[in-house]
Amino acid sequence: MAAPKMFDLAGNVAVVTGGNGGIGRGIALGLAEAGAAIAILARNDQKNRAVVAELEKLGAKAVAIALDVTRRSDLEPAMAAAERALGPISILVNNAGISIQKSAMKHDAESWDRVIETNLNSCFFLSQIAARSMMQHKRGKIINIASEYSFFGGAGVISYSTAKGGLVQMTKTMAIEFARHNIQVNAIVPGWIRTEMTAPAQSGPFYEEIIARTPAGRFGEPEEMAGTAIFLASHASDFVTGAIIPADGGFAIR
Repeated sequence: MAAPKMFDLAGNVAVVTGGNGGIGRGIALGLAEAGAAIAILARNDQKNRAVVAELEKLGAKAVAIALDVTRRSDLEPAMAAAERALGPISILVNNAGISIQKSAMKHDAESWDRVIETNLNSCFFLSQIAARSMMQHKRGKIINIASEYSFFGGAGVISYSTAKGGLVQMTKTMAIEFARHNIQVNAIVPGWIRTEMTAPAQSGPFYEEIIARTPAGRFGEPEEMAGTAIFLASHASDFVTGAIIPADGGFAIR
């Protein structure tokens, strides 16, 4: 059955960073089902090819471009390649992210810089690049993938928390600046989602703490992030900007 026009993404081109696994893959598949063409920007060629095959199986036009988002000089060429292959970018999902578990006093400069560059700086520069194209066409959607650690502290995740907290403030500021160009900028705050990154927390005492705090009583699945992303990518959210939307099974409200 065709998607309702309000949520129909036919004719849109979406770039999803880190879209070859986890939350990024779940969102990319959801946007494709709603009709968007998809460009995956991620490092692992094998995983890139696998998700492109999945997207094409859904009937979507799709390309994958190998990209390490910490290499700033490669960002603009990658976005240009996506536009050459699929057309003007109208949706950007800043999803690529890493976490290095070290305490504040043991966090070395190299680890700090890598996390901040991946989780925050790349989102800023990719948003700049995408917005230039979006401004020419007078419409666009930028969706940032934040974190519960955007709001809460946590031992051993200082660089990750700092980057994700900054991403929320970047979302709000860009939303204000880009609104006059009909570009909406919003963020999704996933809760504890079953991915490779959260694998260490999927067992042991911390797992029990997470489940006890999550009213839904379980971890979420990556595909469960797609609905919020489709909303934020579609005409349904044209008057929604600067919003920080939890998709967390109630974790943040308990």
